[in-house]
Amino acid sequence: MSKAGITLATADPPAPAVRPTGRRGVELALIVLAVGLSVYGYCAVGLARNGTVPPGAAGYGAGLGVIAVLAHLAVRWRAPLADPLPLPIGVLLNGVGLVLIYRLDLETPGDRAAPAQLIWSTLGVALFIAVILVLRDHRVLQRYTYLCVTVALVLLTVPILFPAVNGARIWIRVAGFSIQPGEFAKVLLAVFFAAYLAANRGALTYSGRRVWGMQLPTGRVLGPIVAVWLVSVGVLVLERDLGTSLLFFGLFVVLLYVATGRTGWIALGLLASLGAVAVGRLEPHVHHRIETWLHPFASIEAGEGPNQIAQSLFAFAEGGILGSGLGLGHSVLIGFAVKSDFILATAGEELGLAGLSAIILLYGLLVERGYRAGLALRDPFGRLLAVGLASLVALQVFVIAGGVTGLIPLTGMAMPFLAQGGSSVVTNWAIVALLVRLSDSARRQDAPGAAR
Repeated sequence: MSKAGITLATADPPAPAVRPTGRRGVELALIVLAVGLSVYGYCAVGLARNGTVPPGAAGYGAGLGVIAVLAHLAVRWRAPLADPLPLPIGVLLNGVGLVLIYRLDLETPGDRAAPAQLIWSTLGVALFIAVILVLRDHRVLQRYTYLCVTVALVLLTVPILFPAVNGARIWIRVAGFSIQPGEFAKVLLAVFFAAYLAANRGALTYSGRRVWGMQLPTGRVLGPIVAVWLVSVGVLVLERDLGTSLLFFGLFVVLLYVATGRTGWIALGLLASLGAVAVGRLEPHVHHRIETWLHPFASIEAGEGPNQIAQSLFAFAEGGILGSGLGLGHSVLIGFAVKSDFILATAGEELGLAGLSAIILLYGLLVERGYRAGLALRDPFGRLLAVGLASLVALQVFVIAGGVTGLIPLTGMAMPFLAQGGSSVVTNWAIVALLVRLSDSARRQDAPGAAR
């Protein structure tokens, strides 16, 4: 508008605020697809083995569908802006795991694990729902930083008092009931690491003395870091558990790097790993696993038959690109750990490289969504917690997949969601619940009227 030679510009009206949507309809559709694929796999096993659809197919599908929909309703009610992918990914991986365990049960009629695994899966989803309903703000967990680390250390040390199982002291067995405390400890340690590093990231980055070109913090700040290294090596020595030691130490190094942005901490972490090398040379059980990794076919050459690693490699080779088909493999020859440590070999043989790649991609997508939530969060604790939980999944998948394929020494851990193990499946549902809560918080902070 012009008046007396002066041009007046009128400002455009502000654009209306757009409230982010949670895409709960997408989540429900993906859950239906995940349940459908799991039921299809269950039926495929029965058709391949007996030529008929298993009589329990309808009950299996209904049970998995009900618990998945209940979890979806909890998310829809309490975390409506959450990422729609973590929950369906968890349902699909859990469903595929139940199918693989059921398939292996047919080879071991005296040792059926699928019914118990379904019960544990139900408990895991119940914990998922409880976390979503009770934990309205992830920052509440910061209040329990030292309680988390205390409980975690107790859980890690208790198995030392119980007899070793397959050479490792990682189980508590009482009256036929067994749990693996280290599975629960890893989530508590992730909370502690995230809270501690969020509170001390400035001191870790800028304070202290420079030694060999690296800024080292004061002893008060550095003390817990040294303690974590000692605990990780102590777990390896006393419990003969290479996997848990690698998982905890790897988690701390990753979070330390994310908190400070200094690559020197990664170099220090690699230097500290020399302790694991020494234990691998001196501790007989760990040394035996390393020797088996270096020479997987030595037992065949000695006329003793193939060991577990050799059988696992044979299973992967037999699967080829498309696999032999569900129910048509021979991975049961691996032996006692085929439903737990080596269940990925069954997937590789019967689903082939294509199916195995799809499973690994599902894990990769779950990790990516965790990192995405971490990048979107503004508070340091939430950012580190999201990265830590996602890294737990990534490290565990790498350690297990690397072990059964011969990339690294076998560690004896459970593949998340796939492998037999109640402690593992319950813990991983808790991780998915926390990632869902964190993703909801990340999107909620950008909603109109959100506190800044």
